[in-house]
Amino acid sequence: MRLILISLTALLVLIQYPLWLGKGGWLRVWSLSRELDVSLAKEREQKARNAKLASEVEDLKDGTGAVEERARYELGLVKENEIFVQILQPNSKATPRTSTAQ
Repeated sequence: MRLILISLTALLVLIQYPLWLGKGGWLRVWSLSRELDVSLAKEREQKARNAKLASEVEDLKDGTGAVEERARYELGLVKENEIFVQILQPNSKATPRTSTAQ
């Protein structure tokens, strides 16, 4: 009777091993699930970034307003017969604008 009990316990352990620690076991599924969640979050961020960039490209292609705004703020350009005035606050340092083109 004792031999049967020990062999059934060993069989139960052998059956449970692949379920928990095997190639398709619960631990592996849990790990892959976490990786999937991280990947989906990154994908959502990239889709939002791509949509923003596509919108910006469309604005630059279709109208001159976006091009003019970028030229004014990033490059400091002015139109013909226009005067550029810069007002500095007291006790503040002027910081030059830099282009952040990628």
